Amino acid sequence: MKKPLLLVLSMFTGLIALNAKEIQLQSPDGNLQVVVTVDKEISWSAQLKGKPVLEKAVVAMELSDRVLGLEARLAKQSVKEVKQEIQVAVPYKDAIIEDHCNELSLQFRERFSLTFRAYNDGVAYRFSETSRKPYEVLNEKLDLFFPDGAACYFSEEHTTYSHNESWYPYIQLSDIAAGRFCSMPLLIDLPGQAKVLVTETALHRYPGMFLESNGRNGFVSKFPPYVLETRDPARGADRNEIISKEADYIAKVATGRDFPWRVFIISDKDADLVESNLTYQLAEPCVLKDTEWIKPGKVAWDWYNANNIFGVDFKSGLNTATYKYYIDFASDNKIEYVILDEGWTKSTTEILENNPNIDVKELIEYGRQKNVGIILWVLWKPLNANMKQILETYSGWGAKGVKVDFMQRNDQYMVESYEQIAAECARLNLLVDYHGSFKPSGLSRKYPNVLSQEGVKGNENNKWCADVTPEHNLILPFTRMVAGPMDYTPGAMLNAHPVNHNVSYDRPMGLGTRCHELAKYIVYESPLQMMCESPSIYKKEQESVNFITRIPVVWDETRVLEAKVSDYIVVARRKGKAWYVGAMTDASPRELEISLSFLDEGNYKLTLMKDGVNADHYAQDYKLEKRSINKTEVLKIKMVSNGGWAAILEP
Repeated sequence: MKKPLLLVLSMFTGLIALNAKEIQLQSPDGNLQVVVTVDKEISWSAQLKGKPVLEKAVVAMELSDRVLGLEARLAKQSVKEVKQEIQVAVPYKDAIIEDHCNELSLQFRERFSLTFRAYNDGVAYRFSETSRKPYEVLNEKLDLFFPDGAACYFSEEHTTYSHNESWYPYIQLSDIAAGRFCSMPLLIDLPGQAKVLVTETALHRYPGMFLESNGRNGFVSKFPPYVLETRDPARGADRNEIISKEADYIAKVATGRDFPWRVFIISDKDADLVESNLTYQLAEPCVLKDTEWIKPGKVAWDWYNANNIFGVDFKSGLNTATYKYYIDFASDNKIEYVILDEGWTKSTTEILENNPNIDVKELIEYGRQKNVGIILWVLWKPLNANMKQILETYSGWGAKGVKVDFMQRNDQYMVESYEQIAAECARLNLLVDYHGSFKPSGLSRKYPNVLSQEGVKGNENNKWCADVTPEHNLILPFTRMVAGPMDYTPGAMLNAHPVNHNVSYDRPMGLGTRCHELAKYIVYESPLQMMCESPSIYKKEQESVNFITRIPVVWDETRVLEAKVSDYIVVARRKGKAWYVGAMTDASPRELEISLSFLDEGNYKLTLMKDGVNADHYAQDYKLEKRSINKTEVLKIKMVSNGGWAAILEP
């Protein structure tokens, strides 16, 4: 998947030895400086354009037989410039990534090494060690200290047993009590200076990290312990487990290995967070020899709309006739997939047999005839108990993929299970969508059949709350989405402003205008992109459906034209010679002017969906416009409160 262009192994000006224990590394453009200090402990700090963005990060690993990072003796240090192209198998942001950094390798006498990479848009480091004997990791230390006045978008968790679906309140670090913790990505704001997004990638055979406030303007790492024993709860035993016994360590290691990359995306421009590919660049390369069978696409989704179809001569619900209606809708609109969500199996645990009212094999064959693939929802717990037989059965039926739900953990066992499912599905040419999941952490590069993950408070929450606000929607591109593809499940056609929004489990409404919703298909990244609304409602909104289905789910190039976290965003994405521009705003109406200088020469046909003249009080109001345009013109984007704007530009 990588095509090396240049690899310089010699010492150069990016590395300056200050003394025997302090080493400085800088990004290729020279704007980002990292100082690594090797003393009684190992620490590092970072500056952007001469100003501190991370005052200190102390790192170490406590193993069952030794500690890596305390009283460590530096044996060797080297640096290299890495400059190469990464060709992306499933390009949810960019088809080709220019991977350019300066890399510092520190090797220690205690048989471990630390690698730092300085990119123009961030810093990453990882531990590696070469033991030949098994051991346990008792803890991995990462103590972070940020400058005074720092704040963050704090996605708080109360337990590591979590779907990782939360909102992102803006909180001063000084106001977060010690012990409170959050899931990653964590976005740190240094007002008037820069932002730092903290996350991880290349997460394999190791637990996921959380960040816990130290009560002193910073955070310490927190990991779920290794799970020794679980038991079923009194209720929800099909999808939940009670962790009844945990080890006093976080991971078992069989032999020497590289550990996950700790990633810090750093910029004084909010747009750079959305454009960054660092979590993909640092992930393990693809292990599949053939990826041509992996077909991204849109999905007609049933669960959000509670199978509520109408205007038909049969009883709608969990039955074959209803799903044929979904397949017909998908086929008529060139939608690639239909999901059979919860309810298609005999029970939630008897998942090798279908609901007697649903003939799954007939539906798969019906879909095949109409060029629509079927994806099958399955609970993780029964799948994990009989993975090989279940997946081989689904593949034998002709299913195109699985949506695996209710993992709710990211301890070492669960992280390994994600990869086992991905590998087995790849063997069987099955796509994977993870729900009830933690954030993406590099798996979709190693196994590109993993097309999307949830781990986000998305549209499904409209069924039971009013938390998915336009402001929340405008935090996600700068936080959760930076980690990787985001199965937010857009497409609501019952659009409303907060004043007239109603919570309904069976007939959910989306907060924001129709064009706010349409723009999500351009702004949000997911190679398996849902269409959550009922097909019966979509048929009444065919103009919107026609627009949505013209928008790709994978891209050749991404540019963020305007952006401010939680306030607004304008994203331009290219597929072939066509460009797609999506804009969203929060509760504040906005007018923006966008240069079209990124276009090629010549005229383009502009198809535009914008907030209607009455959209400020009736959120479903929009206007479709078509005209000719070229690169010398300026696009004037006008959005009402909670509004949006979306355009397709074709040569």
